[in-house]
Amino acid sequence: MQEVIEPQRLPDGIREYLAGFDLHICLTCGTCTNGCPITGMPGMEGWDTRKVLRMLALGMLEDVVQSRFPWLCTGCGRCVHGCPMNIDIVAIMGRMKSLRPRDQVPGILHKGVENVLNTGNNMAIPREDYFFLMSDMGRELAEEECPGFYVPIDRDNAEILFFPNSKEVFSDNDDMIWWWKIFYAARENWTIPSENWEAVDWGLFTGNEEATRILAARKIDLMKKLHIHRMIMPDCGGGSYGCRKGMKACVMEDPNNRIEHIYLYDYLKEIIEQGRVTLDKSVNEGKVFTWHDSCKHGRELERNFGHGYFEEPRWIIQQCVDRFVELEPTRANNYCCGAGGGNWPMPYEKESAYHARHKYRQIKNSQAHVVVVGCSNCRDQIMKRIPKFYPDCDYEVKYIWQLVAETLVITPWSSREIERAEEEARAQWERLGVEMEEEEQHLPGA
Repeated sequence: MQEVIEPQRLPDGIREYLAGFDLHICLTCGTCTNGCPITGMPGMEGWDTRKVLRMLALGMLEDVVQSRFPWLCTGCGRCVHGCPMNIDIVAIMGRMKSLRPRDQVPGILHKGVENVLNTGNNMAIPREDYFFLMSDMGRELAEEECPGFYVPIDRDNAEILFFPNSKEVFSDNDDMIWWWKIFYAARENWTIPSENWEAVDWGLFTGNEEATRILAARKIDLMKKLHIHRMIMPDCGGGSYGCRKGMKACVMEDPNNRIEHIYLYDYLKEIIEQGRVTLDKSVNEGKVFTWHDSCKHGRELERNFGHGYFEEPRWIIQQCVDRFVELEPTRANNYCCGAGGGNWPMPYEKESAYHARHKYRQIKNSQAHVVVVGCSNCRDQIMKRIPKFYPDCDYEVKYIWQLVAETLVITPWSSREIERAEEEARAQWERLGVEMEEEEQHLPGA
């Protein structure tokens, strides 16, 4: 005889929170389950989105909180996108994450949150290492391709504030160069901060809303302190989405916290349309390109903030290439890559790869040579994890800003521009206490 489940009373705080979604209006139609990549996942038999909502409606809170389901959820939003009653399942899963004791948060996520709150970046990279890397790599780029280039730190009255990703500062150093070349070619007045420079919001991945608010507040403070016009929203989908959520909370506390920001797609489109950069499509001749719609830059951003970035990246790509194809389904109906919601660094690699079965099929069917992405986690998932589990992959993966940087025709700086930049660089590194090696040691053939 099947056990009869008696409804249980939820704790007052959670009951009030869930009342805002009114789970009793759920039609149990299964649209969420059919759209969710977790459905059918090995090891998660008997679990699906519809069941989780019914469990919560019946008060089975601890069963959900202690399960893996909220952590395997990437927050991709396909469930909400299809839900006829518009129940915000993504927000509910985020709250379920927040109820897990912090010492039981899977993998390194909570450690990363502690690091960023204590040190300003998820990897706890020391300030002196950060400065040295920026000075050293900037000098290399100046010597090899972009005379006069350096990485400006804490520049007052800059037009653009840009935030590095600690993963790139820690290990994937060369991935920083693409944006640097774009700023150089556009002759942008830009800067990065000396502190609290982390782009990625792991608070969002762990359900830590207070951390998300703090990280956004720090970015707002930097904008005010340095008198900067606009900040570029972090490229990581979770980073930009979390920042928007955090900034919304900060503005609700104090309207004076409103600052000007621009998404990377708007920025790239702006400098191309204004003629500040020149592109040569011929360098990409002979290859077919496609675009992966990031969940948080597209479907979820549209749902929560009114505008998803679907058309802008396609326009940018088409300024760089002649042959473009779509993944199917596309735009708001696109499938998650499987790395969102913190699933890239969490200890659920096989589960994340199962998510990616749809993305693998989409790319394979498109016959594209290059998959262009706008999110660091999407890029790592499609470039590294999918080929590991689906070995017949034969595509390249490029950031959209990498594609732009590789397509640039850079107009040389004048000797005066170079001299002025070199003087600024020397003054900056002296101010920051970074010892510069003799220039001759870095000249070709020296």
